[in-house]
Amino acid sequence: MLRVENIKHSFKTGNEWTTVLHDINFTVNKGEMVALLGSSGSGKSTMLNLMAGLMKPTEGHIYIAGHDIVQMGENKLAEFRRKHIGFIFQAYELITSLTVRENVELPLVFQSVSPSVRKQKALALLEQVGIPDKADLFPSQLSGGQQQRVSIARSLITEPSVIFADEPTGNLDTRTEEEIIAILLKLNQTLKTTFIVVTHELEVAEQMQRTFSLRDGYLINNPPAAADAKSAEGGTG
Repeated sequence: MLRVENIKHSFKTGNEWTTVLHDINFTVNKGEMVALLGSSGSGKSTMLNLMAGLMKPTEGHIYIAGHDIVQMGENKLAEFRRKHIGFIFQAYELITSLTVRENVELPLVFQSVSPSVRKQKALALLEQVGIPDKADLFPSQLSGGQQQRVSIARSLITEPSVIFADEPTGNLDTRTEEEIIAILLKLNQTLKTTFIVVTHELEVAEQMQRTFSLRDGYLINNPPAAADAKSAEGGTG
């Protein structure tokens, strides 16, 4: 579903090159929920930007739903992101002048979906994230946890191939963090949407199906998927 092949990324400061990612390889299967774990400076934010098509790697390829996004031109990549990639941000990134429902609908506006269909889908998703009664409120009238639920609903409305959640609990207290992770886990199970959760919190990562850990730009563990692990176990008997 998502495949990262031989990714290297460097940037130039003055006359010197600094490599921030070194030969990164991993695969995420369709419907999996995995974590990309690392501390500040580990390279996880750069890896997220590369996977989301917001940056081009120095070397390597990234495939999403069979498409190599590294080889795409700017216009094609922008269209691909709109259709296939959803985002959940640490700071929610809601538009304050729009209602909750309008924020959730927004990605479909750019796809010329009719207002009635947009409204129907948005209300259904707000029901799924547990805030159907907040549809006509504005972001400023919501708590942080409620705003993150809106962000989650918005990320799902285009039925993307993969959702990238960038420190989705970073601004939340412990109780609200647990609620948000529970919502993400439930959505992954019911919708079979692929989630990649970028986090520095081990407690969050441990709740995912697999965790890929980055340290100083190197992938320090690459656990097999459940099906791959079973195949390996079967092959040794």
